[in-house]
Amino acid sequence: MTRVLSALVLIPLVFGTVWFLPPIATLVLASIAALLALSEYAAITAALDTHIPRSVCAAAVLAGCVATGIPGLPVEIVLMTALILVGALAVAAGQPGPAILRDGAAALLPVLYIGLPLGAFAAVRAISGREAVLLLALVIMVSDSAQYYTGRALGRRPLAPMISPKKTLEGAIGGMVFGTAAMIVGGRWVFAGTTLPVLALLGATIAALGIVGDLFESLLKRSAGVKDSSQLIPGHGGVLDRIDSWLFAAPVYYVFVRYLS
Repeated sequence: MTRVLSALVLIPLVFGTVWFLPPIATLVLASIAALLALSEYAAITAALDTHIPRSVCAAAVLAGCVATGIPGLPVEIVLMTALILVGALAVAAGQPGPAILRDGAAALLPVLYIGLPLGAFAAVRAISGREAVLLLALVIMVSDSAQYYTGRALGRRPLAPMISPKKTLEGAIGGMVFGTAAMIVGGRWVFAGTTLPVLALLGATIAALGIVGDLFESLLKRSAGVKDSSQLIPGHGGVLDRIDSWLFAAPVYYVFVRYLS
């Protein structure tokens, strides 16, 4: 019941923002999600005895999200500035050791892993409108549901037993099949000029990357010995748990929307 109640609050909030409010509201929502996800990421790194400068990382993630979410802003400047700041802080600490490379890489990862993908999500709203955003959401949700139900009904072979023991190869195939079908059906309306093979390839890619994104976050959590990224959303875990599929799928969808559609 807690899971259902949380969904009844979150779904109208997200979809209402995308559908009824101007594009800047989607970017604001994406930025808030990015900062919350970063906080959860920082907790995971701490559990792995890895230390990141949270204030610098938060600023870099937010800047990366905004720069990607508003087409035309210089994302490369954000990335280079983040690299310089993290490197300068490491030099200022003056403590050579094997942790320096690990901590530095962990500090830069969230810009690429969280900031840019959520900015890409907001950019889709600005470039192609609310229908394109909802199509991405439809494909991911259909794929996720198909993975679950196909896995329960037909699942025999584990997909990644060391990372997520409950996921099966059959479930992954089901997610890709139904996710691709959702893109073909919805894409004929949203991207009317796009051919059927391109839509099928796009749908299969999004579904596959959604699975990889889910597994990658599971890998981080399992490595840190935690079940959920946080308890922020009752019954669902944390923000990172809810958007893990989006973080790998949204960048590819953004490239399609901006350059190929």
